[in-house]
Amino acid sequence: MSDQTQEIVIAYCGLVCSNCGSYLKGKCQGCHSDKPMNRNCKIKACAMDFEYTTCAECVEFADLKECKKLNNLISKFFGLVFGSDRVGNLNHIREIGLDAYAVEKAASGEM
Repeated sequence: MSDQTQEIVIAYCGLVCSNCGSYLKGKCQGCHSDKPMNRNCKIKACAMDFEYTTCAECVEFADLKECKKLNNLISKFFGLVFGSDRVGNLNHIREIGLDAYAVEKAASGEM
């Protein structure tokens, strides 16, 4: 990514890690690091198996809502608590690309 978006960290699942309180407090370095919040994340494991940067690259599901790792009861609860729409973020990444998405988040102040 460019210098303009260097602080933006996007998780495999589409969350903006650099916008998370745990990330900002240094408790988590994002799921792409060696010190993620959840070391047993099934989404991360799947994405790493396929060498994806994010689930937006997944070719198994045309509709990411069909992925049971990404879209399940726990994920819905997580989204409600954290006010996030991971599938929506990933679909947007599919539309415009990861770099453009990071630039968009930086421009909107969502770091």
